Amino acid sequence: MTEPARFDRGHTDDLMTFLAASPSPYHAVANAAERLEKAGFRQVAETDAWDGTSGGKYVLRGGAIVAWYVPEGAAPHTPFRIVGAHTDSPNLRVKPLPDSGAHGWRQVAVEIYGGPLLNSWLDRDLGIAGRLTLRDGSTRLVNVDRPLLRVPQLAIHLDRSVTADGLKLDKQRHMQPVWGLGRDVRDGDLIAFLEETAGIPAGEVTGWDLMTHSVEPPAYLGRDHELLAGPRMDNLLSVHAGTAALMAAASGNPASIPVLAAFDHEENGSQSDTGADGPLLGNVLERSVFARGGSYEDRARAFAGTVCLSSDTGHAVHPNYAERHDPTHHPRVNGGPILKVNVNNRYATDGSGRAEFTAACEAADVPFQSFVSNNSMPCGTTIGPITAARHGIRTVDIGVAILSMHSVRELCGADDPFLLAGALTVFLER
Repeated sequence: MTEPARFDRGHTDDLMTFLAASPSPYHAVANAAERLEKAGFRQVAETDAWDGTSGGKYVLRGGAIVAWYVPEGAAPHTPFRIVGAHTDSPNLRVKPLPDSGAHGWRQVAVEIYGGPLLNSWLDRDLGIAGRLTLRDGSTRLVNVDRPLLRVPQLAIHLDRSVTADGLKLDKQRHMQPVWGLGRDVRDGDLIAFLEETAGIPAGEVTGWDLMTHSVEPPAYLGRDHELLAGPRMDNLLSVHAGTAALMAAASGNPASIPVLAAFDHEENGSQSDTGADGPLLGNVLERSVFARGGSYEDRARAFAGTVCLSSDTGHAVHPNYAERHDPTHHPRVNGGPILKVNVNNRYATDGSGRAEFTAACEAADVPFQSFVSNNSMPCGTTIGPITAARHGIRTVDIGVAILSMHSVRELCGADDPFLLAGALTVFLER
């Protein structure tokens, strides 16, 4: 059936490419940086002195990126307009001693990262990707994007209780993937294999940050291609939209300084040097002010006028579990981005933030929806409250409504990524 011509799907097609090429936070920021470079942005090193010249710049640190565009003639006290997001997703990560096995099977020892839906990782063809650190301190990205590992599920014949009691998984015993056969487990096999794959001399890798990913590519789903199924949409969907919005804002004449801040480690609390609870964003913003000849007073004025949209995926109403949602707030896919509200400050949105986001959506001609949790259900959180509290920046929590959050393969409306990017672009330009 022919795909209905409702919205330009070029943005969503590009999102699919971005998701497939970004199996780890390190790949995600490298891909975002490559796009920014093509748009005229240039990387600056944190160890160098910064100048106050105009134009697009970005900082890379591990799995995080902060990029900004200084318009011509921007004053030191010019406020920032920030899109915040995160690059990490729940998954299975390789342990320091990865080579294991039993009963003739060769396995890879993994640790659970974040809060994945464990059952979604069973019987999937998995690749492995991440960052390798060499003896000289340099790093190399590696991506084995083919069926390499698998976490095999126990046959129902050997666990009849599954039908009555449901699937129960022990994170240590049941989630270790297999990747071959052999009675003798040899220390160093996995890293030696990855060295060969990446073209690195044997024995040069002394550190690694590696994780598994499903090798099934993103795909349109449904009779009319109305849905998008894919990995890591929480939260690379927002990273991709924020990157596109920053490039679009930089091509015009923004009134403020537009910023993209995509952090690592949101899924486990953001407390790291690359997380939202670390000093990275504040350091970059302050150095930008001071590089343009600003004083502490200018820094205070700039921060006081700054607004951040914390963009992360949220919950669409689930047709099979509608009772888990607030009865009067049912965000729907392809209904536009959602404004997240929680009076206990799990989200940072307040009334003035709602007005800010409403203005951006109206100017972009983008519909939006509101999300609030059922009072009987716990509410998740984002980098929004952390950003507001750490930097004293007015912050609004928004995102795209999805199903299957934290699954190895999530589901959103095919139009919503485009709508989010439109709203973010107008926000950054204002």
